[in-house]
Amino acid sequence: MSGWTAKRFWTAADVAEAGDGFTVLLDGRPVRTPAKAEFVLPTRAMAEAAAAEWNAQEGALRPQTMPVTRAANAAIDKVRVQHAEVAALIAAYGESDLICHRAESPAELVARQAAGWDPLLDWARTALGAPLRPGRGVLPCAQPGESLAVLGGRVAAQDAFALTALHDLVALSGSLVIGLAALEGAVAPIERLWDLSRIDETWQQEQWGVDDEAAEVAAARRRDFLQARRFLDLAAPPA
Repeated sequence: MSGWTAKRFWTAADVAEAGDGFTVLLDGRPVRTPAKAEFVLPTRAMAEAAAAEWNAQEGALRPQTMPVTRAANAAIDKVRVQHAEVAALIAAYGESDLICHRAESPAELVARQAAGWDPLLDWARTALGAPLRPGRGVLPCAQPGESLAVLGGRVAAQDAFALTALHDLVALSGSLVIGLAALEGAVAPIERLWDLSRIDETWQQEQWGVDDEAAEVAAARRRDFLQARRFLDLAAPPA
């Protein structure tokens, strides 16, 4: 027996004020999250983006084409109720941050990593007050406890919507520092940060060629990384 698939049942999706934020109405009825919570978003811009996703649906619903709605659902149903656990999960990336794992050879890759990642370490030290130590080889390099505490505090200070985006930025890049740099807008354009997270993979492609399947996966991850930054922008209150 085939599984049930939700289909479009509404004529129009609109935005309305709701409590301290905004929600999406489907023919006047408010959207609910999968856990049946109120779908209240922090800004009109985010609500308008979500409404546009609902309006774009035709026939069967395609959640994969509704990234703002999916991220908002995650923020409300999961991150908000497990804030401390999610923050701790994200902060743990600082203990083995991608940009602290340096190749021992060849010299060109070593130089490329240093050129791309050293400025990020400088930013973490000067802007965040969290110096980290780069190491060589596959073994993790122990990081200063004070720095990890500072980074963890910055992560924990984010609200549910920012934390949802930060989780994806960090998990997709493998770097807490890159995720925080994306959060703070420290490197522009955002595509540059994604490229910095892919230095090792780019090097391998240059040596051995591009694997089509791996390239497809990488393209999807890049799209999700950029979408996470967009979600942050939508969550920010208007200036």
